[in-house]
Amino acid sequence: MRFARLALPALLCASLSAPLFAADTIDADDFVDEASAGGIAEIEGGKLALEKSSSASVKTFAQQMIDDHGAANRELAVLAREKKLEVATEAELMSKAKALILKLRDGENFDEAYANNQVAAHEKTIELFKEAAASDDKEIAAWATKTLPKLEHHLQMARDLAATHKKP
Repeated sequence: MRFARLALPALLCASLSAPLFAADTIDADDFVDEASAGGIAEIEGGKLALEKSSSASVKTFAQQMIDDHGAANRELAVLAREKKLEVATEAELMSKAKALILKLRDGENFDEAYANNQVAAHEKTIELFKEAAASDDKEIAAWATKTLPKLEHHLQMARDLAATHKKP
């Protein structure tokens, strides 16, 4: 499994034009596993931010991550079932997600840590989705390509949030 490549997930503006050279790709099963677990980590990290943060901007961002990644995971689960790909159980995904969430620091630095983690997570997630967009599996490639703009938007939002919460 290549799950370890994902930080606390999770997305948005890079060009998806055809590469001049063969791009790295990912197996459909591995993509479904990594993308699902990353989505769960985004949702659980967002829930944690809603509880621990006192910042309205962090809470707004966290709620959007919960909503968007929840919708993406539901779409991916449908696609995976249609393709007869094995989807990890909620318990398996939560176990992987919790390992990622533990990287968030507690206390007064929470907002800064959460924002910085979101930047790193979305950078890794975009890399994963670009690999999937180059996949030989047409349905997986199409879904990853369709989802990339939202992920890239999330990355820009995370960068803005990190800039706002950066300690001097």
